[in-house]
Amino acid sequence: MRITLAQVDAALGDIDANVERAADAITRAGADGTDLVVFPELHLSGYALGRVADEDDLAMAIDDPRLLRLAELASPAAVLLGFPESTPSWMHTYNSAACFAAGELVHVHRKLYLPTYDIFEERKHFSPGNSMRAFDLDDVRAATLVCNDAWQPMLPFLAVQDGARLLLQPACSAQSRFPERYDSPTYWHDLSTFYGRMYQSFVVFVNRVGREGDLHFFGRSHIVDPWGHTVAEAKADEADLLTVEIDLDEVRRRRREIPLLREARLALLRREIERLADNGGDL
Repeated sequence: MRITLAQVDAALGDIDANVERAADAITRAGADGTDLVVFPELHLSGYALGRVADEDDLAMAIDDPRLLRLAELASPAAVLLGFPESTPSWMHTYNSAACFAAGELVHVHRKLYLPTYDIFEERKHFSPGNSMRAFDLDDVRAATLVCNDAWQPMLPFLAVQDGARLLLQPACSAQSRFPERYDSPTYWHDLSTFYGRMYQSFVVFVNRVGREGDLHFFGRSHIVDPWGHTVAEAKADEADLLTVEIDLDEVRRRRREIPLLREARLALLRREIERLADNGGDL
């Protein structure tokens, strides 16, 4: 399988310009024979939506012609697009990543864990999603974790128990203001390495580049294999289009070699989670 990491910048609030940027990346990836193009989180709108005028509604329906155009342009390959998603009732807006294959919608993941602390304010603009599901891309089962979702280890656990062999992690990750205590690129590499090894999957991290106010998005998108080895890494601090070929049979070999995932004891986990939730552990 050939996967393209589309490490792009985004013009905050200018969906049309970002669609054209994505179209160019998809065209170039298609010429390279890709099977899947993965874009960063919210690359069609930009991230810091609080800086956009209230009258500029950036939310898009899942059947928005601009999304469908990009899906058709990518066909027969698949593409993962990040955008603010509106619902028919207009009651909710989600931070969504939609996967299209051969021009058709396959799956929508709505970000589950919305950071609202320090300089982040996602819960002010988005509602959290309510499901974690793996999905099929031909004979490949994948799952999506949007940025902060990947910082919740139970989510990739659920994804691989649902059959995922490929974990897609689109992100808008910025350099920390406290690099002596928290270095964002190192943390992401550590997470990807851990999930590759412990969940015995390919991990695809696609980050954006550029700046929005105090946010400096550093890039360094990468792919990690089921042994936790970095297969490839994109450039730091500049746009990059990186196409990598991976062998998904490595997942099967790894899981047979050391069957860490075989005995998940899901009923045990359900009982203990229900006990903790009943004791006030849910918000």
